[in-house]
Amino acid sequence: MTEARSLLLAAANRLREAGVASPDHDAAELLAHALGTTRGRLALADRIDADSASRFEALVERRAAREPLQHLTGVAGFRYVELAVGPGVFVPRPETELLAGWAVESAREAMAARLAGADPVRPVVVDLGTGSGAIALSVATEVAEAAVHAVEVDPDAHAWAERNLAGSGVELHRGDLADALPELDGTVDVVVSNPPYIPLEAWESVAREVRDHDPATALWSGDDGLDAMRALERTAARLLRPGGVVGAEHADVQGESAPAVFARSGSWVDVRDHTDLSGRDRFVTARLAR
Repeated sequence: MTEARSLLLAAANRLREAGVASPDHDAAELLAHALGTTRGRLALADRIDADSASRFEALVERRAAREPLQHLTGVAGFRYVELAVGPGVFVPRPETELLAGWAVESAREAMAARLAGADPVRPVVVDLGTGSGAIALSVATEVAEAAVHAVEVDPDAHAWAERNLAGSGVELHRGDLADALPELDGTVDVVVSNPPYIPLEAWESVAREVRDHDPATALWSGDDGLDAMRALERTAARLLRPGGVVGAEHADVQGESAPAVFARSGSWVDVRDHTDLSGRDRFVTARLAR
């Protein structure tokens, strides 16, 4: 038997030396996973048996090699849901929860407008480039009245989304965000997307967990990082009903260039950028002109 505290301290130091951004948190998560418990209950684990300690040490070694924490535990928390994740799908980030929250509120506003006008049609939400299904599942969970569609082009990511969205009521489609869902043209209330937005030249600056493990289709987007944003703008303008809204995440250095994609087209009003909890530019929203 090994003392849990000494195992955790040694593991956190190992992760810190390897350049992991949150070594204490990750060490605790991995120990909880090895023990089949939660991080909140680790205080109850005083001494660790040899088999559990061996599992933990193997996980720490993989995390020190910069394998994503969520790939090791197999899950990622996102707002009020838990998602299965692993190789082949983009791991949802905490900052994207703000964009998902905007989509939830926008769907609720569309529902309220329907009720005020005695309109029986459900509000329609489309998540373009859904990846794991995080945003689509959040909207479907928090706004049960909405008709939610999710689109994903990558076959591996689509398989993860299919797993996560099973039984949720979300309609999952295989396709590219550039030409998605023509059958819904002019009928959608909310379009939301976390598209790829990293410039190709930024490869060296991207964390190893991201560039080595997240799928390339979820990361890179041309020389300026905005190729997907430009395609998204055109698709959203086609899908949305007049007065419908779009929201899209972008890199923190794109706080001016991403909104400009919408402002320049002439199709949009109320183009705004929004910051994350750290005060960094994070996502753009716009409303289709009536």
